Amino acid sequence: GVFAVCPFEGKCLYVVLLMAVFWCTEALPLAVTAMLPVCLFPTMGVLPSKSVCPQYFLETNFLFLSGLVMASAIEEWGLHRRIALKVLKIVGVKPAWLILGMMITSSFLSMWLSNTATTAMMLPIANAILESLFGDLETLKENCKVKEESDVKLHVLPSEKQMLTIEDRRDGMEKFETPEDIRKESEYQMKVWKGFLICIPYAASIGGTATITGTAPNLILVGQLKSYFPDCDLINFGSWFVFSFPLMLVFLFLGWLWIAFLYGGLNTRAAAEVKAFAVIEEDYRKLGPINFAEGSILFFFILFAVLLFTRDPKFVTGWSVFFNKGYVSDAVTGVIIISILFFFPSEKPSLKWWIDSRASNTPYVPLLSWKKAQECVPWNIILLLGGGFAMAKGCEESGLAAWIGGHLQPLAQVPTPVAVILITAFVASFTEFASNTATIIIFLPVIAELALRVKVNPLYFMIPATIGCSFAFMLPVSTPPNSIAFASGHLMVKDMVKTGFVMNILGILCVSLAMNTWGIQMFGLDSYPEWAQPVNVSTGVMASVGATLQPFNVTL
Repeated sequence: GVFAVCPFEGKCLYVVLLMAVFWCTEALPLAVTAMLPVCLFPTMGVLPSKSVCPQYFLETNFLFLSGLVMASAIEEWGLHRRIALKVLKIVGVKPAWLILGMMITSSFLSMWLSNTATTAMMLPIANAILESLFGDLETLKENCKVKEESDVKLHVLPSEKQMLTIEDRRDGMEKFETPEDIRKESEYQMKVWKGFLICIPYAASIGGTATITGTAPNLILVGQLKSYFPDCDLINFGSWFVFSFPLMLVFLFLGWLWIAFLYGGLNTRAAAEVKAFAVIEEDYRKLGPINFAEGSILFFFILFAVLLFTRDPKFVTGWSVFFNKGYVSDAVTGVIIISILFFFPSEKPSLKWWIDSRASNTPYVPLLSWKKAQECVPWNIILLLGGGFAMAKGCEESGLAAWIGGHLQPLAQVPTPVAVILITAFVASFTEFASNTATIIIFLPVIAELALRVKVNPLYFMIPATIGCSFAFMLPVSTPPNSIAFASGHLMVKDMVKTGFVMNILGILCVSLAMNTWGIQMFGLDSYPEWAQPVNVSTGVMASVGATLQPFNVTL
């Protein structure tokens, strides 16, 4: 029936639903599902292949690729570990402050590295600190089960590595004379341990929202805005950072208070804080002084961030004015910087060689080899982004987004600030069961069309949905960082659900606050913008876009 009534919309809806089911169930690998538009859109007559295929490597993908290559160079030379240990040295070793240090470090790193890589790197550091604070985990678990005097098993036979730790813990445990005291202290320490582990993936997810390259949904927002609203140039690296960085800080602070309160971190009874600090100090000392390669990577990393930020920050004139208008994008900036990494030397070149050709010269090794970049870049995510852009193009060209938007008309009666909360809550709930990327790909076209229908600035609905996509806190399967932390074996699903439910509520409230305060000022959200006119109604927009785009068949 659907196919008979609206053939194009019906066929596109079938592809969207099929991809949504495959993404949610992972019946096929995510990247393979992402390639289905190449198979189905041309064969079903929705879009020709020459319109579908270019969607898989738009300039947004180049920006993403440059972020991934920069991250692989940072990991190659261990700069991320130096940053992490330095932050932990600064914040101190009281449990509450250590949890804050872990969260600050994880969120900062995940602004530039992938959330998954950040979590995988931070967990071993957390475990090393915890062992120095509380000793062996297995002993701790045994002590939590103590019922009678005979059950007390303060120390298992230690390995050489743990010997020092257990000696230090003896002082801390001496004051707990009864088995009940030992059990209570061990339970408290287990709670703090869980708090440490759970704060890392959460902070990584929160940190990813602060930069355009931090997580895939942010890039999809940029790509789809360019597709639907070619005249909208409000969102780029700089303007997004100015909006979402304060939001990240507020959410991170509230999240820290909640995790520290829930897991006893606000109570600072740790027995071996000096030893924990010594572990951090020792690990940092082992890194040695910063070498030429690390210094070079740090320089290019800062240059990468500064150039992206200052290209066109909107509130001041950026350096892009020195080039033809509209020619230099964030993607160009990113690719220029990462190209340098492939030929810049990793050791200080010897100048003697220029004077005397027989003098020994240091072997030439670039900061990053293509082989290393190829291994580190998750190409499946680039295909996933492409699949999202292809699906969005199909929704737009076939009229499916307009058709769905028409059925959402009743939402026009809901006050806009309430609609923002509802959209964020819905997307944050859906992303618990599907990948963040798949969620935003499926819902962003519909949300854009809804905004047009109710005559609201599309950014007012699209930005909260995009950020809400990263708030997958409740289940181990929600997002890879959660899975990595859960795989450590110390967390239970109920721990994540209990902590994550409140985190989701805090996140939704923070997004609502940001959108209705500084967001309105930054993006002019209180008025309906000229760039959001439906393309086939506004002749002015048609004229400006006509040179580069064919006229659309549908109101979008």
